[in-house]
Order: sequence, then C-alpha cells, then structure tokens
Amino acid sequence: MSGHSKWATIRRKKEKIDAARGKIFTKYLKEVMTAAKLGGSNESANPRLKTAIMKAKSANVPLESITKAKLKGAGELPGVHYEDINYEGYGPGGVAVIVETMTDNKVRTVGEVRHLFTRFGGNLGENGSVGWMFKKIGQIVINAEGKNEDAILEDALEAGAEDMVKEDDKFVITTAFEDYLSVCDKLEKKYEFESNEVTMIADNEVKVPSDKVKNLISLLEALEDLDDVNDVYNNADIDDADVEAMGK
Repeated sequence: MSGHSKWATIRRKKEKIDAARGKIFTKYLKEVMTAAKLGGSNESANPRLKTAIMKAKSANVPLESITKAKLKGAGELPGVHYEDINYEGYGPGGVAVIVETMTDNKVRTVGEVRHLFTRFGGNLGENGSVGWMFKKIGQIVINAEGKNEDAILEDALEAGAEDMVKEDDKFVITTAFEDYLSVCDKLEKKYEFESNEVTMIADNEVKVPSDKVKNLISLLEALEDLDDVNDVYNNADIDDADVEAMGK
C-alpha cells in the first residue's frame, strides 16, 4: 500500500500544478455542465449536479463560472454539449486502467486515448473489460491537525460513513456511493473539508514490475493531461523505491 500512497502524493502535487493552469477548473465546470444536461439545473433534484458543484467549490472555482456552466448544461444558455464516455484497458505490467472522459467529439477522444495506450505499451480494451474490478465510493478528506481522531470517527460513522483511516496528516473518510451526499451534508456542518469527491477503487492491486513503472506512470500522466479526460483510475501497487529511482 505504500506504493499507492506514493502515487497519491504525486497526484496531489500534479493537481496543484494543473490548478495553476486552470485545467482543474475546466474539468469541474465540464462535469457541472454534463450533470445539468442529464438531470436539470435543480440541485435538490439532481444529486450528480449537487456533487459536481460541491467539487467545483472545494477547488475554489468561481461561483459565477459554476452558475454559468450549470445553465449551459441545462440548455438555458447556448453552449457546447458534452457527454460522458469511459474507456477501459490495461497499462504496462497488466495494470487495469479506467479513463473517465467528458467530450463533445467522441472520435477525437477515443483516438487520443488509444494512441497513448499504444505509445506506452498498454492496450485499450472493450467496455467492461476491467470495470468489474472497481467500485465507486465517496471520499472525504479532513486535515488532522489539532483534531481528535476518535471524535471524528464517531461523527463520521454516525453520519453514515463506512470507514476512516489516517494517512499522514489527513483523515480519509470513505462512504458508499449512494450515501456520499448525505454524509457530506452532515459532516460539513462540523468540519471543513480539504477535498470531497466520488472516486473509484479497485478490489485488488497489481504489483508493478520495476521495469514497467516508468512507462505506466508516463501513461497515467499523459492520459490525465488530455483535455477531455476528467479522471484516471488504476489498480497499481508501485514501490516507493521505483518511483524515487525515476527522478535520479
């Protein structure tokens, strides 16, 4: 699990860089648009939209931009229409990879995703080829500094969460997907979130051979850099030493 933790650290650093470029803002706004398109602009009647707006706010996306994206998606303002498409495949070392995209041009997106899988020694598969290995969950992160772990755990479980673990200086709370919004509603009244999101985790991880680590990480980073990609999930177990060796 230490390898997974290391990769999570890399992702957090990368997200900070992306945010500076405005890319994270764009992704969150696209998610707001799609949610509004599928379920309308009423947040109370559209859980997906409510989640998308919470994520955008947690990333400090301006409220004016969020509102405009919501209205565009609902067809109340003229704009581009996006649709959700997931791609599945295997990366170097037999690692299962799911790529969540939001696109207004399926031909462009699948071409870009397929090219990267091929370039870095992976294989793009059919829908369902690896999806069965993953489950969707809610995840809430709270800064642990100055806080009582037992008290937060008790509050989280009472709110309907499934579990909580401490990782470095963070409390990571997990929920069932269907309970995510209600748990967020209850906990945000007591605590400030560092982040909160719906994500996917694998039932089992795959140990990545040392000689495959560089290509795998290059593939994952390149996929995340595509404009149409919202999230990339994988079941890799990577040794810290292999990641550190890449920087030497």
